[in-house]
Amino acid sequence: MTDSSKTWFITGTSRGFGREWTEAALARGDRVAATARNTESLDDLVQQHGDALLPIALDVNDRAADFAAVKQAHEHFGRLDVVVNNAGYGHFGFIEELSEDEARAQVETNLFGALWVTQAALPFLREQGSGHIIQVSSIGGISAFPLVGMYHASKWGLEGFSQALAQEVADFGIHVTLVEPGAFSTDWSGDSASHSQENPAYADLRRKTMEQRSSRNSTPGDPHASAAAILEIVDADEPPLRVFFGTAPLGIAKADYAKRLETWEAWNHVSEKAQG
Repeated sequence: MTDSSKTWFITGTSRGFGREWTEAALARGDRVAATARNTESLDDLVQQHGDALLPIALDVNDRAADFAAVKQAHEHFGRLDVVVNNAGYGHFGFIEELSEDEARAQVETNLFGALWVTQAALPFLREQGSGHIIQVSSIGGISAFPLVGMYHASKWGLEGFSQALAQEVADFGIHVTLVEPGAFSTDWSGDSASHSQENPAYADLRRKTMEQRSSRNSTPGDPHASAAAILEIVDADEPPLRVFFGTAPLGIAKADYAKRLETWEAWNHVSEKAQG
């Protein structure tokens, strides 16, 4: 380990961004505490990198386990420099189709899981006077589309508490970055996704929504290429609060925010009337 190397804590490392970023960090000589529901998926990396990798079995929905995992990583490596909340999944279902269990499960993993890991890490980062928390959000954290409303709810919540957090911890030398990917060739919409029971009343909208989604995501990004981007962010002296991954999100955000501003301005006379 060199003086410039970093110690990472990354959730959801069995595949996708978590796996790619773990490999990239290890390849350049950093150390990683890598969590996954099943750590057997990390066996090849343990064989390759030895003590530089600490696999930890973790379900981020378990708050006590999150605190224990972060403590274990800190005790093992002596410090934490980069904490990445990557664990999450997508749920597909129109709002009327959502069951209570499906809605709660989406928020438990994508929002509360990140919150618990963040809370667990903060005392260690404050004590050392440095650190960088990476929250894996989505273009779906600032915009919204049909069929994934509960996913949006979880990511909008992540965006909100993370923006507040960035202001709360800046004086302690801690940075916060929300990574907002567009479509990437991960398993997000594949085997790792969950689906509500379909309501026939939404059959036409479902078909149109899937067609629009395919058109919008016609050229998904390469998760492997994202590794160089995340390394540049964690190495920056002044990293961004928000950063898109992929070429599509900026255009989506511009169009969405232009519509918001247009509506707010058009109805500003009502806004002023409401004040009395």
